[in-house]
Amino acid sequence: MENLIPVDGEVYFYPALFSPEESDQLCTALIENIAWKQEPIFIMGKEIMQPRLTAWYGDADKAYSYTGITMTPHTWTPELRFIKEKIENISGHTFTSVLLNYYRDGKDSMGWHRDNEKELGNNPVIGSVSFGASRFFHLKHRVDKTLKAKILLTHGSFLLMKGATQHHWYHSIPKELKVAEGRVNLTFRTII
Repeated sequence: MENLIPVDGEVYFYPALFSPEESDQLCTALIENIAWKQEPIFIMGKEIMQPRLTAWYGDADKAYSYTGITMTPHTWTPELRFIKEKIENISGHTFTSVLLNYYRDGKDSMGWHRDNEKELGNNPVIGSVSFGASRFFHLKHRVDKTLKAKILLTHGSFLLMKGATQHHWYHSIPKELKVAEGRVNLTFRTII
């Protein structure tokens, strides 16, 4: 498997980890059954509503805080356990929690950030699974602005980030106004 970034981390992409049938069933179940909510976040001291819906699931003692929000986990659903076990077998890593994002259409987005909160440990492993509309995932190096990558996250795909990636690389899901369909993204993490 080829590392998709040239230096300072590891990013691997599995374009069809889940079959089309599995992906369709899981996407529908997640949209219908997850406890989605839209919360305010603080960006540069200003409160705004997140441009997407979110939910936090995981082990009972694994709360998570970012951009002024503290999330208490909901209990794992059977669908989330199935996805978790499949990516743990591929990655060789055990995940304790998952942050779900529901991008309702191409107007919903995620700004540039690093998943480097202290509760994720020194070199966080992030397992990202996508269902629904394909969207571009952008990476840019924190210091060398000429280093960039762009990956089309497809229905049923799995992206794995590990090593020093969160120290050196920002990532985002920008707006794509031509995208009319929704997308569910699950970012599995280990809270220490």
